[in-house]
Amino acid sequence: MVYEEEKVFEEAVIKQLIECGWESKVLRYPTEEQLIKNWADILFNNNRHQDILNECPLTDGEMQQILEQITQLRTPVRLNDFINGRSVSIKRDNPDDKAHFGKEVSLKIYDRKEIAYGESRYQIVQQPQFKTGLRLNDRRGDLTLMINGMPVIHVELKKSGIPVSNAYHQIEKYAHEGVFTGLFSLVQVFVAMEPEETVYFANPGPDGTFNKAFYFHWADFDNEPINNWEEVVKRLLNIPMAHTLIGFYTIPDDKDDTLKVMRSYQYYAATGIADKVTNKDWSDTNILGGHIWHTTGSGKTLTSFKSAQLIASAHDAEKVIFLVDRKALGKQSFDDYNAFASVGEEIQDTADTDILVSKLKSDSPADTLIVTSIQKLSGVTRDAEGVKAADIDKIVAKRIVIIIDEAHRSTFGEMLSNIKNTFVHSILFGFTGTPIQDVNKKKDNTTASVFGDELHRYTLADGIRDKNVLGFDPYMVLTYSDDDLRQQVAFMKAKASSVEGVIGNKKKEAIYFKFMDPTQVKMVGEQHGKKYIKGIEDYVPKSQYDNEAHREAVLTDIIKHWPTLSRGGLFHAIFATCSIPEAVKYYRLLKTMAPELRITAVFDPNIDNEGGGSLEKEDGIVEILDDYEVVFGPSFTIPSYDEFREDVQLRLAHKKPYNRVSKDKCQRRNFFDPKRRSEMTHIAGYMSASHSTAGMSTGGTV
Repeated sequence: MVYEEEKVFEEAVIKQLIECGWESKVLRYPTEEQLIKNWADILFNNNRHQDILNECPLTDGEMQQILEQITQLRTPVRLNDFINGRSVSIKRDNPDDKAHFGKEVSLKIYDRKEIAYGESRYQIVQQPQFKTGLRLNDRRGDLTLMINGMPVIHVELKKSGIPVSNAYHQIEKYAHEGVFTGLFSLVQVFVAMEPEETVYFANPGPDGTFNKAFYFHWADFDNEPINNWEEVVKRLLNIPMAHTLIGFYTIPDDKDDTLKVMRSYQYYAATGIADKVTNKDWSDTNILGGHIWHTTGSGKTLTSFKSAQLIASAHDAEKVIFLVDRKALGKQSFDDYNAFASVGEEIQDTADTDILVSKLKSDSPADTLIVTSIQKLSGVTRDAEGVKAADIDKIVAKRIVIIIDEAHRSTFGEMLSNIKNTFVHSILFGFTGTPIQDVNKKKDNTTASVFGDELHRYTLADGIRDKNVLGFDPYMVLTYSDDDLRQQVAFMKAKASSVEGVIGNKKKEAIYFKFMDPTQVKMVGEQHGKKYIKGIEDYVPKSQYDNEAHREAVLTDIIKHWPTLSRGGLFHAIFATCSIPEAVKYYRLLKTMAPELRITAVFDPNIDNEGGGSLEKEDGIVEILDDYEVVFGPSFTIPSYDEFREDVQLRLAHKKPYNRVSKDKCQRRNFFDPKRRSEMTHIAGYMSASHSTAGMSTGGTV
């Protein structure tokens, strides 16, 4: 249906909202004062019993106390904790309440688990009046949705033919004018809607900035965007969905000091896991819960945390264990989960196996969410030294959920088997961006055979289409010309070093001219049915690129194009190498060739299985740490290498304390990471080793 007038569209949306669970009595054209009075009435009705308000209504002064708390909290991140904290304290100043006058009482304001029943109220506000700063006219919004009297979702509408960008630009304009302050600073989610397109996004607050990269379209389970407005209301703004959106699917990220809202694919994954746990038969020994295939960079850590939070909130399990496969990832995951946790919600770290066992035995609700490594948990077995059989009995009797945030190939080994054999009544889930399937199975195992069936899928193609992850823009740079490479391969196969050494020898001539003929041997190999026909690149030895001339050619190209590709230093860059020794060589060479660039290198200091001596690697690490201190300030040592790696990650991702650093102070840099080779294979896998690639980012994503 075409809506030629915005007013008609607005009434249609209101009608649909009412059909989807919102109250039929619409609050039309109210002032902020009238909405505060409405909130006071709801608070009174929900807290009127003798132990709290003693049948004495809230006074203007008591409501002012609440508003002052809102003003002090100020940002959506802190206000999310305020809303989901369930209660707010005031000092009673109503003289009619003789039992509590002058005393502090705690008022229930919202319960994210009390959905569509009990004391929850769902009100539609049509065209609320917004106050603006001096010299500006007051504004009227389109629709504000209130839960228990608190404005938590604001909707701006546009008629047919007007792009949705006009609606979200209006929201941005209102925010700039100071509209979303006072009571309206409680708004958590914005919705911009026209009949054929809708986007939703979290409120960035007065200190944040609106970023269109985080304006999302809601989609169905198969990740097909939902554009029709009626379907958006039915699926996203219905009750109970709107209630859970505010209570569970908005995330106050303390690390970024940013409010986040989940994308649809994260919602389907989190609820899929939570539903599996709800229906788990804990006497069953089938440990496989399922796996989530969500592409790298799509927010798997946040999704896994929300899955755990849903499980813990519903009391469907006594323990939820986040399992990581490396110490550095454990620290990173613990920090991430801690940042996502709500006020009063604790995430338990485990420094050693003894602490892990104590947390697993504990009956305290504070010990529900645990972060540990696969190495530590695999050591909690009946035959492990220092672990009591009675402790194991108590632990395995609990309802335990195990979530592996990154289900890499390293989880396909003996350690995971030990965990499965010990925690026989638990349920296991895995998140992966690169699932192991039948075509590339490892030791006859696939992701499905190790973790269970796929519960949800969000592929790289989905992420690129939705602009939730960066697309690839590969280009080839030849460090050797194709003609030179072809001739060197021809010489090598003919066992000659020059044309003169070939001519006159019939056998060498046949070999040499075969490889010099592009119709007989192509540059790139080809698959013909089950047979692979090699190309020139397949014959090029690794040594062809392990030399100074090649490295200089690679870096010359990077330096030449750096000002343009980095947009004058706006972007970071990641340069992936095939080994740690090669990373050190490139690092030293780039220091010489481009001393003006701020660079560093990151790799695992404890692993050296790619060639090169440990002493050479140790010398390289010391040099890198010395340079880092000179350029950036912080001082690290080999024993504190994990802290160095974390500092690099925080700088690259612009997270605290580097989250609001201006361009001239942020000390942008590129860095080398040989461990990222596997993550870059989608780019480099179709290219000869004679080509270089660059990945750049303003926020830490290749």
